[in-house]
Amino acid sequence: MSCDSLVLNHIQKLSPYQTGKPIDELQREFGLTHISKLASNENPLGCSQAVIEAFHDHPVELARYPDGAGFSLKAAISSHFALDAAGLVLGNGSNDVLELIGRTFAGVGDEVIFAQYGFAVYPITVQAIGATAVQVPAKDYGHDLMAMAAAVTPKTKLIYIANPNNPTGTCFGQAEWDAFMSAVPSSVIVVLDEAYTEYVTRADYADGLRELAKYPNLIVTRTFSKAYGLAGLRLGFAAATPEVAGYINRVRQPFNVNSMAMVAGVAALADQDFVKEAVAVNQKEMRLWQQALTMLGLHWIPSQGNFLCVDMKQEAMPIFNALLREGVIVRPVVGYGLPNHLRISIGNDAENMHGIEALTRVMQSV
Repeated sequence: MSCDSLVLNHIQKLSPYQTGKPIDELQREFGLTHISKLASNENPLGCSQAVIEAFHDHPVELARYPDGAGFSLKAAISSHFALDAAGLVLGNGSNDVLELIGRTFAGVGDEVIFAQYGFAVYPITVQAIGATAVQVPAKDYGHDLMAMAAAVTPKTKLIYIANPNNPTGTCFGQAEWDAFMSAVPSSVIVVLDEAYTEYVTRADYADGLRELAKYPNLIVTRTFSKAYGLAGLRLGFAAATPEVAGYINRVRQPFNVNSMAMVAGVAALADQDFVKEAVAVNQKEMRLWQQALTMLGLHWIPSQGNFLCVDMKQEAMPIFNALLREGVIVRPVVGYGLPNHLRISIGNDAENMHGIEALTRVMQSV
């Protein structure tokens, strides 16, 4: 018996999120021992030593449920960012809160706007809740904010925006943001996804957390997976007005964030020197990649994240597969509509040299 007839039509059409290729899988597939994973925008420094020490100082009782309200972590986030703890929603990574927001505010018959080349979780969430996706064409691989504002209709409930954007690394400034928010009706929820905010260097960056006081219809999401190096623990949060957060928390599962993640999050926030070091390493190593790509005659999209989206000047999948045989994992972005590009995460010096040498050999053979 097939269950096709039992599954909702919009779920049948849903394609799952494609994760980066795991190191263990590549080891099994090719029998390699030297592997550099430059695919998932992880922190090449790992996590702060303060996090490791926190696990010793605050041992987690694995047989006990975590604090469903996340009191200590919310207090730490509230203190560090000067936010009202009542306006916080904790998530199993920021992906979790992005989906919770979609489930809270949109459904069948509603429209949700996002940009071409935007983060894959947005269309997946929209499809999963049965809403109608409105994809606005990109401008220079980034968000065309005024076109997104113009796409609003009486059916629009949500707008998802990433700044910086993944997978392209593009980033908009304060003036563009102000013009956009002035054009969006207050009845539309704007979700500003700032997963890569710590890496931004442009002076006129529009920090979403500072914008919350201006816009009651704004929700800002952040993650601990990138600059804080806690990707394996899955931890993120959303910040909004207490009213908006209250509704999202009605949908949130009571124990969606585990105890170890919350201990780690508190410790990670307290060690901002580690974050600064991670950002400095990213800037240094990104310049190394840019110099190498220039030597290879390859162009990249200017990035404010911890990755580069590189135009391979041809179909990228054969190059991706050749790099795998060299022990280098990068990320194809054909699913984003960029068949000639590869997204390369910025690793540590050894990983980047491995990646550059492998790419040089591959490009000489194609």
